[in-house]
Amino acid sequence: MIKRPSGFQVAALCYRKSKGRKEVLLITTLGTGRWMLPKGWPMDGKSAAEAARIEAWQEAGVKTARVGRKPVGEFAYVKHHDDGLEEPCSARVYPLKVKEYVEDYPEAGQRKRQWVPLETAADLVEEDSLKVLLRAF
Repeated sequence: MIKRPSGFQVAALCYRKSKGRKEVLLITTLGTGRWMLPKGWPMDGKSAAEAARIEAWQEAGVKTARVGRKPVGEFAYVKHHDDGLEEPCSARVYPLKVKEYVEDYPEAGQRKRQWVPLETAADLVEEDSLKVLLRAF
């Protein structure tokens, strides 16, 4: 059995077009409240793109989306664990063109979410490599 490497996650870049420009859906992290993309660990039996879609549902309420099978990039960040430990991580980012999102989803009461233009999203996130990825999308 192959185990996932420590520090590797998948992320969902949920987007839509509004008034002719792309907007992305950001969520807040549970521990620190920072703005971030929905993300999580790879899942046994699921492709990385499918795991990213599942994270978008659980963390942001994205019910229906067209999932890109190829990543648009990766970004580095520090994961803050509940026990206070910090772990350097890398997240491979998959695009999800959102068709439907709902108010009632698994982590609805634990996170904020917000649709923002790409440039605003790049300004809101803390991770430099994610800023670059968002500006290039």
